[in-house]
Amino acid sequence: MGGERLQHAELDARGLVGDRWYAVVDAEGRLACGKDSRRFKRRDQVFGFAAETNDEGVRVSGPEGTWLVGDPALDRSLSATMGTPVEVRAEAETRHLDDSAVSVVGTATLAWVRDELGLDGDPRRIRVNLVVETDVPFVEETWTSEVSIGSAVLSPVKRITRCRTVDLAQDGVPTSQPLLKALGAHRDLKLGVYLDVVTPGRLAVGDVLRHR
Repeated sequence: MGGERLQHAELDARGLVGDRWYAVVDAEGRLACGKDSRRFKRRDQVFGFAAETNDEGVRVSGPEGTWLVGDPALDRSLSATMGTPVEVRAEAETRHLDDSAVSVVGTATLAWVRDELGLDGDPRRIRVNLVVETDVPFVEETWTSEVSIGSAVLSPVKRITRCRTVDLAQDGVPTSQPLLKALGAHRDLKLGVYLDVVTPGRLAVGDVLRHR
């Protein structure tokens, strides 16, 4: 689903607290997503919904209204939209995150996408957790040592392999663009890196990222 813009967040060993704690799950236990795999089932309709956390819990907005997670009406709306029985479930045996704990992209990389590829470079399209202000395109791909942000410490893992999801209209980005093909034509670009959590902590907009 579409996410939310945060001014601050807590980071635990799993990643951003609350990030993808819930997923839309079908009768086979597969998670609604923009791609097919052993864990995921391609259900593009999920991108018509968005989730945010408030004092009441996790609220989901869709074409027919808004509901708190746990309201049977939310599951009915999702099932009707997707044409098959589904329900929102908390993470259990099946991991909800795509790969590592935290995903990051630099603003200079997004600017490169706009300037060199002529595409929108909107971070919502690549669904990262953190957008870091940078001066050099793809500098985040060169990180080899731990970095600190706020009171948290993270360790680079690998570049993020992109899939068809980046081409989909989603999360307030209304038009599809051929971003995946364009990336493949330029030295197999990935857009973003994964990091694992070394030391949990708190992050906030304006925190400085430092190499350790």
